[in-house]
Amino acid sequence: MPAMHYRLRWPDASESLAYSPSLVIEDFFQPGQDYPLADFLRRVREATAIASARVEAKYGFACSRAHDQMADTEARAEPFADLPDARVHVLSFTPA
Repeated sequence: MPAMHYRLRWPDASESLAYSPSLVIEDFFQPGQDYPLADFLRRVREATAIASARVEAKYGFACSRAHDQMADTEARAEPFADLPDARVHVLSFTPA
């Protein structure tokens, strides 16, 4: 199953590299676009759930790495939750 890395820039200008076990992440985000934090989190949760379900359908078990990635993303987003204009910028996608 093809996997994808995606690079993000957070509201404090820090960057992170995230993982998706499926290319479905490309259906939810466009490189070069900013997303309000709540919208970003909604989209990444949905994309990660779909990706993990695809892994489970193919291999018989959910993707623990996708689960771990989602936990990391939630933790990175938490400090910005009270900022009304917090946005996440999707920098790029690269095959994993």
